[in-house]
Amino acid sequence: MKFKSPKTLKEIANLISVDYIGEDNFPVLGINEIHVVESGDIVFVDHPKYYEKALNSAATIILINKEVDCPKGKALLISDDPFRDFNKITNHFNPFIQSKQTISDSAKIGKETVIQPNVFIGDNVVIGKNCIIHPNVTIYSNVIIGDNVVIHANTVLGADAFYYKKRPEGYDQLLSGGRVIIKDNVHLGASCTIDRGVSGDTIIEEGSKLDNQIHVGHDTVIGRNCLIASQTGIAGCVVIEDDVVIWGQVGIVSDLTIGKGAIILAQTGVSKSLKAGKIYFGTPVSESREKLKEIAFVKQLMRDQK
Repeated sequence: MKFKSPKTLKEIANLISVDYIGEDNFPVLGINEIHVVESGDIVFVDHPKYYEKALNSAATIILINKEVDCPKGKALLISDDPFRDFNKITNHFNPFIQSKQTISDSAKIGKETVIQPNVFIGDNVVIGKNCIIHPNVTIYSNVIIGDNVVIHANTVLGADAFYYKKRPEGYDQLLSGGRVIIKDNVHLGASCTIDRGVSGDTIIEEGSKLDNQIHVGHDTVIGRNCLIASQTGIAGCVVIEDDVVIWGQVGIVSDLTIGKGAIILAQTGVSKSLKAGKIYFGTPVSESREKLKEIAFVKQLMRDQK
């Protein structure tokens, strides 16, 4: 999430009431999670296991819960609770604003686009031309939709990320300040849920088609011309490259990559990154031929024991 205008290290430190290491006017351009940070971004880290990764990332401002040596060319914000203070920054620069009407005056809707009854469209939404948005679709604020997109009934774009920190008093939500971006010629089936990024974007690239009842987690990127069948669940921060086919009831865990042209057969549980151009099946996932050999071998063992 980029700020509308550059800020300084001192301004951000004053906003969240923390000490800092670095020049007062050190530039701060936005906040992001570790997998999408760029120069000028703040990233937060609150566990020693991830200190090195955060300090050596592309982020130039590290919101951290311990005073450490500051890498050259970077700055530190020293906080007793980086998770809390990351939320403060998100809420300050991207606060929740209550909607007053069903279709926001700030929404931009292209020519020949059809909006069916009972559709909600939030602030700063952009919808291209020749789209069809079917009844009861909910489009949260800041969603971007390209041309020739079809979205079927009851689909939700832009709900919060499923991202929580466990505390003694219960779960604390990490606020979502990112967006959903749907590119040209995408079709979304009925009752799909596409969560917005925590600080970056959840993206579905050109030409991809999603069946009914599919969930796409925060900051996931689905490539061009992918086919995804119903009841598939995709966790956050997944990269699905172009031309991937995913059949029904597949589950994919977070922070992995599905290579270009891979095919994942129905009811597969994907717990690791998959190489391009291969067919996969089973839980735990493996290449389908190997999995079928395993199943045949087990069946033969059972016959031999009788």
